[in-house]
Amino acid sequence: MSDEEHQFESKADAGASKTYPQQAGTIRKNGYIVIKGRPCKVVEVSTSKTGKHGHAKCHFVPHVNRTDYQLIDISEDGFVSLLTENGNTKDDLRLPTDDSLLTQIKDGFGDGKDLVVSVMSAMGEEQICGLKDIGPKLVLIIVVPHVNRTDYQLIDISEDGFVSLLTENGNTKDELRLPTDDNLLTQIKNGFGDGKDLVVSVMSAMGEEQICDLKDIGPK
Repeated sequence: MSDEEHQFESKADAGASKTYPQQAGTIRKNGYIVIKGRPCKVVEVSTSKTGKHGHAKCHFVPHVNRTDYQLIDISEDGFVSLLTENGNTKDDLRLPTDDSLLTQIKDGFGDGKDLVVSVMSAMGEEQICGLKDIGPKLVLIIVVPHVNRTDYQLIDISEDGFVSLLTENGNTKDELRLPTDDNLLTQIKNGFGDGKDLVVSVMSAMGEEQICDLKDIGPK
């Protein structure tokens, strides 16, 4: 092993089902073997002649998978937030320890680039092993509702929490309840109880309405 050896972050106990046997003579550079129960990358292979009693040897090799994730965020404590293909987030991996890769990720993220990281997994352990710069961050389009705000004079409050409001054409609007916000609810009840002339603001969006504000325009 050398400085290029991947250091994996443990996620589970290694088990035989996560490895398969392979003859030592078939191990090649950039492959993987298990050393002391951990997956390790092969950076150099050397061979020697077998002795009189030499025989074929076998190494256990981990099943290695590589998955790409979009990088969403980097926390202050060095964890990354990754977007999975099903739209969930993966938040259990740290930034890589490799200085070059670490710098590329931090600089790219700081520059607002859209980054994809490659995560290598073997024997229940995972680590970030590569980076793809797919350009500037895409503009996220969010659907925004049309919101209207209308003022009505408060005429009455029923015992079951509905309000009666006076519209600008002189009709009454009686299908709204008092707001659930405790502070606003108290202001309306107290002001109405004190005989004040109150105007409430009603916010409407996507077929829904609610009282969102109060104006005290003086005694009745």
